[in-house]
Amino acid sequence: MTDSRIPADLPDHIQHYIDGAFVDSVDGDTFDVLDPVTNQTYTTAAAGKKADIELAVAAAKRAFDEGPWPRMLPRERSRVLHRIADLVESRDARLAELESYDSGLPITQALGQARRAAENFRFFADLIVAQSDDAFKVPGKQMNYVNRKPIGVAGLITPWNTPFMLESWKLGPALATGNTVVLKPAEFTPLSASLWAGIFEEAGLPAGVFNLVNGLGEDAGDALVKHPDVPLISFTGESSTGQLIFGNAAPFLKGLSMELGGKSPAVVFADADLEAAVDATIFGVFSLNGERCTAGSRILVERSIYEEFVERYAAQAKRVKVGYPHDPATEVGALVHPEHYEKVMSYVEIGKTEGRLVAGGGRPEGFDEGNFVAPTVFADVSPDARIFQEEIFGPVVAITPFDSDDEALSLANNTKYGLAAYIWTNDLKRAHNFAQSVEAGMVWLNSNNVRDLRTPFGGVKASGLGHEGGYRSIDFYTDQQSVHITLAEKSHNPTFGKN
Repeated sequence: MTDSRIPADLPDHIQHYIDGAFVDSVDGDTFDVLDPVTNQTYTTAAAGKKADIELAVAAAKRAFDEGPWPRMLPRERSRVLHRIADLVESRDARLAELESYDSGLPITQALGQARRAAENFRFFADLIVAQSDDAFKVPGKQMNYVNRKPIGVAGLITPWNTPFMLESWKLGPALATGNTVVLKPAEFTPLSASLWAGIFEEAGLPAGVFNLVNGLGEDAGDALVKHPDVPLISFTGESSTGQLIFGNAAPFLKGLSMELGGKSPAVVFADADLEAAVDATIFGVFSLNGERCTAGSRILVERSIYEEFVERYAAQAKRVKVGYPHDPATEVGALVHPEHYEKVMSYVEIGKTEGRLVAGGGRPEGFDEGNFVAPTVFADVSPDARIFQEEIFGPVVAITPFDSDDEALSLANNTKYGLAAYIWTNDLKRAHNFAQSVEAGMVWLNSNNVRDLRTPFGGVKASGLGHEGGYRSIDFYTDQQSVHITLAEKSHNPTFGKN
């Protein structure tokens, strides 16, 4: 009897994709890939090392230096990107099935991420055609304009939460602007990344433009960051890894875009729509299994509504449906990997000494194996608590009261992170003043994490370096060259050395 939750036609082995061909590692090394529901190995993947990265970079550099992709008109590249988007859309069910199985994400949420991946490509396909660059005129004297040029080989290092969508977030603008790429996906979740090769081939992307090397961060990722022929690194992941990349890229003066960790506050004032705030903050920390960088995992609540909020929040958290990832009714699935599960559970135990446990706190009933964690809520959490300060990256939330606007702002800013913030109030002046004072790269007022792809995405403090999204992505993946032309009949240069 077949297991209905296991997708059909799973690969026995996942290879690299270099210069238009699937290949194993030079040394033949592999690593195991686990099913997060059972933690059993379901396939192996080629384990890339320095030699594999060198082959991939050489192919990408050759495609950039000699191939047609960087030299194509924006409209021609745009057509390829639209075909990629069409193919992703047409395969969204299969992509979601594989993503859900590999990562433990609930199937309905994985399907949304697959569709978002298609939209990322479509957005940048349109943007490069519509893009205009600056021109500056000094009438009768000078004309100045800006050329944009692709930079070269972009190294893309992506995380294991929503992997396919986050890969598209980098691949879309990198390819749209005419660069070639080497992608190093997260080792926990290599399955969906392996589908890009077939999609790109079918869409007509030239060989060598896209290359993929699987492997551990300390092997394949490290070699990619240190390769002298890779002038750009875009990384999404932990802040500590970002620090290593920053140091390793420094000798080469590489362009860096890094979206790192978060411990984002959701601030709920007494005048807020309480039902909407509870709904949004439940979704904001428990969707995607809590494995999201922008999770509002610190909820700050004005004291006059604090007890009511905690009571309603805890009751609703207990009703969140934990289940197998393939079940459409599931709202929280399995965490990605046993290592991460142990980390999250260690924070749950720490939280029991730092706050009042009002929901969850362990395995959900009926799930004796796999990486399942019940949605966990701690109230009365002090700002010096570890569960207040440190990124847990799981379905765990800390709730803390405040008495004044100033205290709320102080608490909101009281971590090393600064990625997102969510503010719930019907006071317009307070909302805008608080938004401008909170230390966060992105702020949502009376709404959850809904992004317009034209806006910059990124954080401050330990949450990142640089921004991507919209024109900021175009800026990152291109060199801007200023060209100056004299229009005056006689140049007004200063003259040296004339009699």
